[in-house]
Formats: sequence, C-alpha cells, structure tokens
Amino acid sequence: MTAQTRAFDYKIDGKTYEAVLASPDGSARPGVLVCHAWAGRSEFEVDKAKALAALGYTGIAIDLYGKGVLGSSAEENRALMTPFIEDREMLRARLSTIIDIVKQQPEVDSEQIAAIGFCFGGLCVLNIARAGADIKGVVSIHGLFGKPGNSPGATIKTKILALHGWDDPMVPPDDVLAFTKEMTEAGVDWQLHAYGGAMHAFTNPEASDPGFGTVYNADADRRSWAATANFLEEVLA
Repeated sequence: MTAQTRAFDYKIDGKTYEAVLASPDGSARPGVLVCHAWAGRSEFEVDKAKALAALGYTGIAIDLYGKGVLGSSAEENRALMTPFIEDREMLRARLSTIIDIVKQQPEVDSEQIAAIGFCFGGLCVLNIARAGADIKGVVSIHGLFGKPGNSPGATIKTKILALHGWDDPMVPPDDVLAFTKEMTEAGVDWQLHAYGGAMHAFTNPEASDPGFGTVYNADADRRSWAATANFLEEVLA
C-alpha cells in the first residue's frame, strides 16, 4: 500500500508550523500523531507516519518548533528542546492545540486519536497523557520519563506503552522505577517493555555514538515497532 502524503501548515500564536500527513486512501481513519525527537520534525518522523499509513492509520508527523526549523548538532538540538523541558505547561498547551488541529483534518477520525513519540517525542506523548488528554493511547519510544510537575490532580485517561532501552544512560533504572510507581499509583493501564543491551535512540539507524549513549539496535527497533503496532491495534479497534 502506497501512502498518500501531504504537508499542511498551521499557526499557533502567529507562528507557522508544518506537519506531514500520510493516509492509506484519503478517507477518515484513526489518527496517530508522531512526535519528533529533539532535532525537530525530520524525514525520520515522516517515514514513521508513512509506516503508520501502511498499517491502516492516518499518520501525522507534527511540528513543535516551527516550519523549516531543524537542528543540525547536539548543541542546536538541545537549544530547541530545552524551552519545552523547562516549561512543561507550554509543551502541554502546544500539543493540545496540535491535537485539535489534527482532528480537523479530513483524513482523520476525530474520535480515534493516539500518539507515538521518539526520544524528546516520547516525553511529549507522556506529557499529553499526564495532562489528562482524552485520546486512546500513547507510545513512548526511547523517551524521557521525567514527571512534568504541571498537572497535579490530572487524571490520566489514556493507555500507555513505554518502550525502553535498558542501557539508556539518559533514563537510568531509578527513573524507570519512579515512572512505573507513578503509573501504578495513578491506576493507569500501562505497559513497559525494556530491551536488554539497547541504548537511547535504538530505532534510529543513524545513531552511532556509544559515548553519548545513542546507538541503533536492529532487534530493539524491530521488536518495538511490532509492540507499537499491537498496541495501536488494541486501542484504536
């Protein structure tokens, strides 16, 4: 199945952003947002949107930074991401607005929405869930688990799947245990899959910096996508 793709612009607070949507046939299908890693919305996320279309969903590679904004170094990427890490309310508001925009797209069934995210994008989808977004499910893929602190009392309504490389130096075991404790105490329908021998960014074929903690792992990549597909089939049935 060849996905039908189109880019579309949207404005938030006067600034222009660009998402790329991939659809199996142009009809309204369950929509799955793809939240980008720290560099910004790249071809990696667009390819994931197309892979979601191959599964029968409308995949939408969203943009949090602005049209054409894409970091090209660790320093640039960190500078782009840090304002959202430091102001999780801004992140929540931005994502909430984008979800509303996605629901308005003709290729999207507005009642059937899920989200997946990679690295920083994993933090984004967990932020959506923690803020009480009324969507069907979120998948964090080698995401950051840190609790935002801006949603006290919010009820998590969505199912959560976290796919984690056990040797990820950016999310050590104590953070993993804190996350599972938080989810359990909140009464969430949650799952955690940990991949032994996998580091951060294990789905990115270009990741090859063990000193930084980012290394591609073909087995973890394959297994995590299968787990994502199974989860989406359940929550968007």
